[in-house]
Amino acid sequence: MTWRMRVRHRTGYSYDGEVVSSFNEARMTPLSDSTQTTLESRVEISPPASVFRYRDYWGTQVTAFDIHSPHSELVVTSTSVVETALRPRALSSLASLGWGELGTDQVRDQFAEWLAFTPRTDPDGELSALARESAGTSAPADAAIACNEAIRAAMEYRLGATGVHTSGLQAWQERKGVCQDFAHVTLAMLRSLGVPCRYVSGYLHPKSSAEIGETVAGESHAWVEWWDGEWVGYDPTNGREVADQHVAVARGRDYDDVAPLKGIYSGPKSSGLGVVVEVTRLA
Repeated sequence: MTWRMRVRHRTGYSYDGEVVSSFNEARMTPLSDSTQTTLESRVEISPPASVFRYRDYWGTQVTAFDIHSPHSELVVTSTSVVETALRPRALSSLASLGWGELGTDQVRDQFAEWLAFTPRTDPDGELSALARESAGTSAPADAAIACNEAIRAAMEYRLGATGVHTSGLQAWQERKGVCQDFAHVTLAMLRSLGVPCRYVSGYLHPKSSAEIGETVAGESHAWVEWWDGEWVGYDPTNGREVADQHVAVARGRDYDDVAPLKGIYSGPKSSGLGVVVEVTRLA
């Protein structure tokens, strides 16, 4: 089964006065790979800007732009049409590598960047111990799911409980957070076990029974992928495998590698931020 979706993602900043100049990077163009195909995509910027597009180290398409005319508002709108395909692998320990194979020098060298802790995914002793306890003697695939079940049992999903700069450890200590936090805590646990894993940003269509042509309010979403012989996508927030309703935009070590929009500017402080995501099922 496949889904074809149109995703419209609008981010707007307003400022207390006129910004003299700004330099920005937008990571808002969905990926094309074995699980999805981006059929069309455009990024529109207001006020008009000089644009340069490239793929970063992690394979994400970046729209870099700078504005040198005075402006009191910045609006970036990405509109994409993406076709997704059902992931072929059902989660099963029978299909995964064992701990001995994951622990070889070859694997640890090849996936060193996906095994290294970052400031957002550095666990404390309690979280590392929970990972070991949850994993028990299970194979890596089952251990990864068990870690997620432990997180979901202990943490509450709560909007506004954390901020964009919150680390996984901070969210864990508060026992609450949003999808970004659930992903960071999961990565911290898996890396503490020696399982290569990465952060994925994108979108999730919230309605599995959506009618063709129906537009619904969506949000940016985050999940993880781990490697146990092949990459497996898993949504820690919802406790399920990544499937047709997920649209991947970027992959990295954590949120800092995939932030949808970031930059620097010269001028007064920002006085407002508005984000609107609309998702329409087309087929």
